[in-house]
Amino acid sequence: MKRLAALALLAAAALPAAAQDRAALLEQSRTAATGLQKQLGAALMKEIQASGPEGAIGVCRTLAPGIAGDLSAQNGWRVTRVSLKVRNPVLGTPDAWEQSVLLDFDRRNAAGERAETLEVGEVVEEPGGRYFRYMRALPVQALCTDCHGPADSLKSEIKARLAAQYPHDRATGYAAGQLRGAISIKRPL
Repeated sequence: MKRLAALALLAAAALPAAAQDRAALLEQSRTAATGLQKQLGAALMKEIQASGPEGAIGVCRTLAPGIAGDLSAQNGWRVTRVSLKVRNPVLGTPDAWEQSVLLDFDRRNAAGERAETLEVGEVVEEPGGRYFRYMRALPVQALCTDCHGPADSLKSEIKARLAAQYPHDRATGYAAGQLRGAISIKRPL
């Protein structure tokens, strides 16, 4: 009986520490996601100013995966962007957990929640181990519709470039404020 009581006390004492650990993991993940968004946003704006929306396609194709790769290497995490309507299926296809979160984000966004407020962070047990998983929604900005808007309203030069660089593109049909996808972070524990 004393042993059970001692175990119960240890478990209760561990709860605040676990909550603090989760809060720290969440904040670190938010910081990394914000860093990715800021770097990508700055690069996109610079390229759009220099060469128009067509130039932004190259930024998203090469620079965005590079930024995510650098963050992954610096932290030992997997940092990526995923979507239910991928432009690059090799880099943007969600796993089962990510797909479930994206579907929930879509549902919540359709119900009126603003895409920029949607995030989730939780500890997940997977066959490969235990991970802290984090996702932050990526809302469509007005300038994003130049390349991600309705396919029939895209400029011909953008359509041609997308067709050449992304033959399996499904990432069109969006309006400003909708959910384009999410930044996903997977951290081993």
